[in-house]
This record gives sequence, C-alpha cells and structure tokens, in this order.
Amino acid sequence: MTQTPPDNDALDAAILAGVAAGKSVSPSDVAVALAGPGKAWQGLLPKIRARALVLMAEGKIEILRKGKPIADAADMRGVVRLRGVPLPP
Repeated sequence: MTQTPPDNDALDAAILAGVAAGKSVSPSDVAVALAGPGKAWQGLLPKIRARALVLMAEGKIEILRKGKPIADAADMRGVVRLRGVPLPP
C-alpha cells in the first residue's frame, strides 16, 4: 500500500511545530517527523523546502544558511535550517 503524500497544510503544520520551541530545525528533521523513522522521508525534502520558502515569504519563519537568515530563494542551497521568526520585544 502506498502512503499518500502530505498536503501543504500538513507540511506547514509540521514545519511550524518544529520551530515552535524557539529552536531551529533542519528540513530532514521535519521530513522524518512526518514520515516516521525508517520510512522513505527523503522524498519529502523538496516539498518541505518549497513550503519553507512560502512560510518565509509570509514572515512566519526564517531560513538560515551558515547561521544567518537568507533574504531570497536563490540563497537557499546546501545545508539550511528553519527557525521561527523572533517576536518583537
């Protein structure tokens, strides 16, 4: 039996849940949380990265590369982490 891939709402919820504790999370951590350990989570990575860009554009998360927020989708390459947007003081 083939598992149905998660929809955009499920992907967004998983990303936001991962960054809710104020820490950063890797896209692969989100994929494993969605698919479960030992499952084929690698296939979820392109969708998670795409949804992360949408959430960044909406101002809900930051995408970090080398520990610094990226400003644009073209900078999202290589190893990245996702982090919730810090609340203003």
